[in-house]
Amino acid sequence: MVLITFGIIAIIVLNVISNTSPNFKKLGRIGYLIGFALIVLGFISSCFVQIPAGTVGVQTLFGKIQTRVLTEGLSIVNPIMDVVKFDVKTLNYTMSAVHDEGDQNGDDAIRVLSADGLEVIIDLTILYRVMSTKAPTILRTIGEDFSNVVVRPITRTKIRDLAANYDAVALYSNKREEFQQRLFTAIEKEFTKRGFVVEQVLIRNLNLPQSVKLAIESKINAEQESQKMRFVLDKERQEADRKRVEAQGISDYQRILTSTISDKLLQYEKIKAQKELAASPNAKIIIMDGKNSPLIMTGN
Repeated sequence: MVLITFGIIAIIVLNVISNTSPNFKKLGRIGYLIGFALIVLGFISSCFVQIPAGTVGVQTLFGKIQTRVLTEGLSIVNPIMDVVKFDVKTLNYTMSAVHDEGDQNGDDAIRVLSADGLEVIIDLTILYRVMSTKAPTILRTIGEDFSNVVVRPITRTKIRDLAANYDAVALYSNKREEFQQRLFTAIEKEFTKRGFVVEQVLIRNLNLPQSVKLAIESKINAEQESQKMRFVLDKERQEADRKRVEAQGISDYQRILTSTISDKLLQYEKIKAQKELAASPNAKIIIMDGKNSPLIMTGN
């Protein structure tokens, strides 16, 4: 359309100039040719529309939206058609308490009241995309600013509705995954009706009041100390069991030894010991008590 506009302007301007003086008649004819060429080129170029990868085009004619969706690549269209392009790649919308981190400037975290009346601050990112076939409907019913018209308000409302069913401590600890899954299901249902696909809902951060945080930390520390003490007691109990088994083994050994030993066995062991001492090269004189009289053995 730009070339067509320039062509019309060229024809008008050069025609006016040629009428001001007979010397400019030739310039007027040149202006007609240039203007006509620009208009022709403009119409030809307007017949072709390039749709980038990951994008679809929606055609409108004097405000009326066409149902045919233009996919990526080069398409031939009516030169007087307007084409609105929609990004169908994965999009993200972030609401964060950190300045300049989210889609809105400043603190944009979601503040909700839990079931026990405490304020919980949630940072969240939602990943979604536009359904290609629903692009004309989205343009007709929502418009191009769908992130602020649909994504933001629905997400914030569903978070507040669901968070009211949980205690603050449960949201912070063992119910966080459950809450995130229920939130995904609720948002997905609303988005699908409007032509969007929800890919993932990510709870990036969840902050509790400082007093609640301190109470949770104290409880965790107490549980850790309790677990440590249970470990020490188990270790001491195992050591006591080991010593009990060892003592029982020694007692059994002594009992068996006492019940099986005899005088003849003791006499035999004594003789063996005497022989070994007598055979020793260091032995000079060995005096041993016998049963009835002493026994004297000399070396060599």
